[in-house]
Amino acid sequence: MSKVLLVSANTNMEPVAVYPLGMALVDAALQRQGHETRQFDCLYDREVQNRGLSQILDEFRPDVVGVSVRNIDNVDSMSTKDNWYLSRVREIVAQIRRNLAVPVVLGGPAVSIMPETILNYTGADHCIVGEGEVAFNLLIQKIKNNDAPPRIMGPLAPRMKTRDFCSPAYHGNLVSFYNNQSGMVNYQTKRGCPFGCNYCSYPLIEGKKFRHQDIGLVIENLKRLKTDHNVRTLFFTDSVFNDPGGRFLELAQAMVRADLGIKWAAYFRPDEISIEELLLLKRSGLYAVELGSDAACDTTLAGIGKTFDFSRITAFNDGCIKAEIPCAHFFMFGGPGETLNTIDEGLTNIAGLKKTVAFVFSGIRILPGTALVDIAVREGIIRSDDTLINPTYYVAPGVHKSGMDEKITRAFFRKKDRFFPPEKGQMRMKALQAFGFKGLLWDMVLKMPTGKKRVPCKKLET
Repeated sequence: MSKVLLVSANTNMEPVAVYPLGMALVDAALQRQGHETRQFDCLYDREVQNRGLSQILDEFRPDVVGVSVRNIDNVDSMSTKDNWYLSRVREIVAQIRRNLAVPVVLGGPAVSIMPETILNYTGADHCIVGEGEVAFNLLIQKIKNNDAPPRIMGPLAPRMKTRDFCSPAYHGNLVSFYNNQSGMVNYQTKRGCPFGCNYCSYPLIEGKKFRHQDIGLVIENLKRLKTDHNVRTLFFTDSVFNDPGGRFLELAQAMVRADLGIKWAAYFRPDEISIEELLLLKRSGLYAVELGSDAACDTTLAGIGKTFDFSRITAFNDGCIKAEIPCAHFFMFGGPGETLNTIDEGLTNIAGLKKTVAFVFSGIRILPGTALVDIAVREGIIRSDDTLINPTYYVAPGVHKSGMDEKITRAFFRKKDRFFPPEKGQMRMKALQAFGFKGLLWDMVLKMPTGKKRVPCKKLET
């Protein structure tokens, strides 16, 4: 068996500090095969341990080092600060090289999107595309046996069966850190996404079909998070929580029966949902919905490959209001089909959404392997040989980005529940954090006064 060090490269804390769930899952799979493992979280070790990567490399002396890369950039065309993260990954690889002559393996969502490009840029030895639990074990075996290990491993076909999913190897010190920073920890109940949004990389990373974890195992793991780590709030990181087959409702019923006493939030798709279903979700602990509305009128929804119209978005929002569940929408302007008229129509539609928060992005990040690449090449926005390693954004021909941004800015002027650019929302959230609030934080905006009258802040229960 081998000694394997797993490194989470992410140090970004916006919008919140996110537990390195992928590293925990791969760690569990490696331990299952008898490997000796250690986890090194660049954010935790920087903020708490004051321990550098060189120290654990010297102490542990691993045979293989795996580096998890969560994001390429922050997909915000209007970010005013460093929003590109791969240079940090290259520094990590170089630091490992200076300490030990061992294979360095990259994995994680970012690597699955552009494996060869990132591998070449960082100088690592190997990378894994897709799920790492099985692939990393196979790669380690090939390295150990000197059996011509491939530079790029995967994706494996067929993808992992649900029975092969591991319970994450959560570490108590990391759980405490992220609980303290953001007030919540992540968990994933299923993988994959069957929807055909032309800008999205989820189907590339996780597959085009939902694969659900056994509900009993989910409940068992949630109980363990609460009893062993005192976790009271979760975010489910499923690509879409409310799957069309209704498995999410079965999970909610099981959570109610288990009486977990855990609050949770998740990404939802604005599909048809009844007030009874929303109230069931609320009884199970749902306290906030992040809705992938994504475009603001029927024309642009069709342009990005959505199969719903804006009336469905409005109906879902109205249902959340009736159920008294805070709801946030995320919109992108400038996508295929966008015109000056659709911008105005979209802003009017957003204005009609009551008792909700909206985050708006300008342009759509173009990612390799998505249908948006073909559209952008056809329209002359990018070249067919563009690696897209640097942030590149789609804005529909005929739409001037500066003029579009000005329209959105004017429409949201002095509206405390509408955030553009997204960085404006981050500033607001940081202000709430400074007062001791934790969680998603945007839901607090709906509870706070919008006039001049001030009320004392109360700490959010977590």
